[in-house]
Amino acid sequence: MKRVALALWVCVAVALPGVASARHPVVVELFTAQGCSSCAKANVWLGQIADRPGVIALTWSVDYWDYLGWKDSFAQPEYTSRQQSYERRFGLLDVYTPQVVVDGAAQSPGDKTADIDELIKQSVRSRRPEPQIRFLSDGRIGIGTGARPLAAAEVWLVRYDPRAQDVEVTAGDNSGAKVPLRNVVRRLTRLGAWSGRAIVFKKPDPIPGGLTTLILVQAARGGPIVATAQHVDASR
Repeated sequence: MKRVALALWVCVAVALPGVASARHPVVVELFTAQGCSSCAKANVWLGQIADRPGVIALTWSVDYWDYLGWKDSFAQPEYTSRQQSYERRFGLLDVYTPQVVVDGAAQSPGDKTADIDELIKQSVRSRRPEPQIRFLSDGRIGIGTGARPLAAAEVWLVRYDPRAQDVEVTAGDNSGAKVPLRNVVRRLTRLGAWSGRAIVFKKPDPIPGGLTTLILVQAARGGPIVATAQHVDASR
């Protein structure tokens, strides 16, 4: 068993060079809620840029507006916790919706689409060499070598639904409305830490629903995103 583990480690360390040949797409995260009366424009915009080349768009449904009378059907406490990490990092007074975070490096109100487009361009211009991420044939995920952020880094597995969908809201501020959503996150799992050295993680079993798996290597405590990779689950 030890020999197999050692052989796997050597193979991964050799197969994952320090610098990837291409930069990762810009990750655009929208924090929204089905009960948010001011989120419609941002929801529609997120659906539009989801098909933009070089962009990975994610919709995070948060739960802190549930008290208004409508319980968001996709919200999870860990999604709100993710937004709170950004709140602390950017020195904001509180979390809010709609909020957009670009590559973990900058944030903007979600309805200021021109400002967000500029943040996306800035992110592309400021790219640095990054580690490779590979989905290995044995179901594991390999992260290559690279420069670790000063605040250390974490590896996150995100599973999201790439379909466009409308949610009919029957209570609260959006009662009677259909809320448009795209790329809704359904699962967030922390795989572990990344120290800058090659490492392998076990990939959790896929969940039903034809979801797309996204790996994020991100500086700790809501820092900049270092690298990403996507994989469509075989069950899709």
